[in-house]
Amino acid sequence: MKNCRIHTEELERVNLCSGAAKAAQSAGRAVPEQEDSMRTCWQRDRDRIIHCKSFRRLKHKTQVFLSPEGDHYRTRLTHTLEVAQIARTIARALQLNEDLTEAIALGHDLGHTPFGHAGERALNDVYPTGFKHYVQSVRVVETLEKEGKGLNLTEEVKNGILCHTKGEEAVTLEGRLVRLADRIAYINHDIDDALRAGVITEEQISREVHQMMGYTTASRINALVTSTVAASVTDAANPADNVIQMEEAMWEVFSKLHDFMFERVYLNPICKSEEKKADKLIKSLYAHFCENPTELPAEYKHIADTEGVERAVCDYIAGMSDRYAVEVFSGLFIPKGWEKV
Repeated sequence: MKNCRIHTEELERVNLCSGAAKAAQSAGRAVPEQEDSMRTCWQRDRDRIIHCKSFRRLKHKTQVFLSPEGDHYRTRLTHTLEVAQIARTIARALQLNEDLTEAIALGHDLGHTPFGHAGERALNDVYPTGFKHYVQSVRVVETLEKEGKGLNLTEEVKNGILCHTKGEEAVTLEGRLVRLADRIAYINHDIDDALRAGVITEEQISREVHQMMGYTTASRINALVTSTVAASVTDAANPADNVIQMEEAMWEVFSKLHDFMFERVYLNPICKSEEKKADKLIKSLYAHFCENPTELPAEYKHIADTEGVERAVCDYIAGMSDRYAVEVFSGLFIPKGWEKV
């Protein structure tokens, strides 16, 4: 049978730009594996992420609006899919590695808590060494998935996940691209959700934004993607000159739009009205299981024995979906009606 992987790797060598990551040159995995005959290493990483339990739980994790009433509000899963789509579109235009880009995008939020950033802040308050979802995402793929075996992803994918939001940039242009695609995705879908919720109106968005990006989600994303493709450099003679960026004028307006969203949506009392409850719920669960580690599921008891109770409790809570966290909290703290035995 024809070795499709080798054929794909050859196509990458011929068709991708000089700054693109090539699967044949991957730094590899922590535990070496025999290469697959059909898929490159990054195609395998993508598939492992899609089929893991943490990925499936994203469909029941909050993006911005906690437990929204309605089928069309974003969840952490739909956000992830939108990031992957935007990132792949840009990667294709820039002749970067689409498979690596997609794998990073699909895995970037695997470690996110229930109740969005409210849950993240709550765990950061109580876990002794602090909690960051991007660090937890790497822990998920290295340690927590597959009953403690992890997914054994490549170094490039793990680095892209770790560096997708703050701090040091990813080592690959594909990882840097996902960081920007994440921002493009969440700003625009959060506008859409906020409009649907009546938190903002289209008229409140500045004329400057409308002039440069248009009046719809599609036109705004298209403008930002087009600007990124126009301004990015991926084939420089000096690799240090390669950069993923928007045009300066577009970036200035996009930054103003980001500030507008923080003022009108992310810090809006209507959107945040339930966050105090989410904070109390997460902290109550954390305190309870730290005091009663024998009530942890078996897989987390093992972590408690090897890495400490607080590490196990943090992992357990971070992995919960919104509704499962509420269910566990209710079982522990809400009185049940009496039933005859």
